[in-house]
Amino acid sequence: MISNLKQKLHSKKGFTLAELLVVVAIIAVLVAIAIPIFTSQLEKSREATDLANIRAAYAEACVASLDNDGGEGSATTPKMVSTGKIDKLSGIDTIGTIAVSSITITQGQEVTVTVTGNDVTLRGGATVSDSNSQDS
Repeated sequence: MISNLKQKLHSKKGFTLAELLVVVAIIAVLVAIAIPIFTSQLEKSREATDLANIRAAYAEACVASLDNDGGEGSATTPKMVSTGKIDKLSGIDTIGTIAVSSITITQGQEVTVTVTGNDVTLRGGATVSDSNSQDS
């Protein structure tokens, strides 16, 4: 029994402290690379959620307008989860009759989409910049 313990103490199997530190350093570098990528993807998903909510509110407002025989119809989105200006709008050129180049979203505010005939207005936490206007 004692000879087995002595043999295990003197065996050279296992990892040295330097090897363990190298592994920890590699893991730290991988985490440092992964965190910014993860946060940017998280923000992109929040923007996509907000845009989908605005599109859904537009569709709901159109249905409400049609139910009112072409009168006013409106719908409100849930609170916006992203913030800032969204320039790269994949697949969205218009919201109703509004030509869209970018949307500026205010986090935590709801957006009310109102449709009256062919006119569309957005109020609340989203401001639309059309492709004809110039930002200053």
